[in-house]
This record gives sequence, C-alpha cells and structure tokens, in this order.
Amino acid sequence: MSKIKEFIYDNNLQWQASFSAKTEKYAYGYRGSIIITPGKILSEDKQLPPKATATQTIIVSNGDKIDFLACELETLDFFEPFVERYKDVLSPDGLYLLFVTDLDINGKFTYEGFTFNAFSLDESSVWNELVEFADLSKGDLKKASAEEKIDIVYDEIKSTNLRISEKSYEEIKANQSSRGKVLFGAV
Repeated sequence: MSKIKEFIYDNNLQWQASFSAKTEKYAYGYRGSIIITPGKILSEDKQLPPKATATQTIIVSNGDKIDFLACELETLDFFEPFVERYKDVLSPDGLYLLFVTDLDINGKFTYEGFTFNAFSLDESSVWNELVEFADLSKGDLKKASAEEKIDIVYDEIKSTNLRISEKSYEEIKANQSSRGKVLFGAV
C-alpha cells in the first residue's frame, strides 16, 4: 500500500473519495476531499462531519511524499491548519496548487519550507482549472479511465509554466477577502 494512502486512511482523513488507488503510472492517486479539521466525536461510532476540508482534491504520489496536490480551500483560514495536518507527507519538491475561494490575488509563496501556488477561485472547479493550465481539452480526456485522467493531467501540469508571480505569505494573507464563491443557477 502507498505511504500516502496509509497516511490518509490511518488518520481517517479521506472524505467523499471518488478515486483512491494506484494509477497506471504512479504509486497512488486520489480524487475527492480530504479532512483538515475533523468533526466532533459524539461516541465510538458517531462523529459530526468535518469542520474543515480541502475539496476537489487531486493527489499524486510515487513514494513517501505527495508529489502533486491540487485542491480548493473554502477560505485561506484553512491553509495553516492544512499544512499542520499534512506537513509530514508534503515535500519541498512537490507541486502544490491551492484554489482559494476568498483570495483576491494569485501568487507563489513558501511556507514552512514548502512551495505553494495559490489561485483565486470564483466560479470554476479545480479540475477545469487544471485542464486549462495543462492546455488540454475535455475531448483529450473523454475516453480515459479515472486513473488515466489523473496521470494525463499531472503529466501535463508538471511541465507547464504556471506564470504566477512570487509573493510572500504575508502578501497572500493581506489579499484575503470577505467574499465567497460565486454561485450561478438554482441553489
């Protein structure tokens, strides 16, 4: 079993996973949400839903650390608890893309020795943003299996220039807004 899968499942951090297995090219791939702050435990067999999650998460790993992670954070307030929870499986060489709903700027920054690429996310999805960054079309992925899609997107993203400017973490925090995600249509 993958060290990353062990970490996620041994710590009960998986949430609404749609894929969690070896891909065709990599030791482990994951799609779903991951827990940042668990819900309150009511009894041995009852627990409230998580207080904070990283949603629309895509993870790729070929060893003991996460090589690639992309996810949505509902608020930048989830970032520091996220790093605290996952720092044992993050790598200084990893490619980490955060799509943050209440962020007004994009920026690449270093925090606790790890580099993060943070993007403002208004009305799109993490997957659609990744497909666009990778310069792929939905047709490129149409007939691919779930694991092939993860492989294709990761292989393209890791060789893509994200064209994002360097910022300090303080600059990123200073550009956190009070607005939330823009929803369209019936809610």
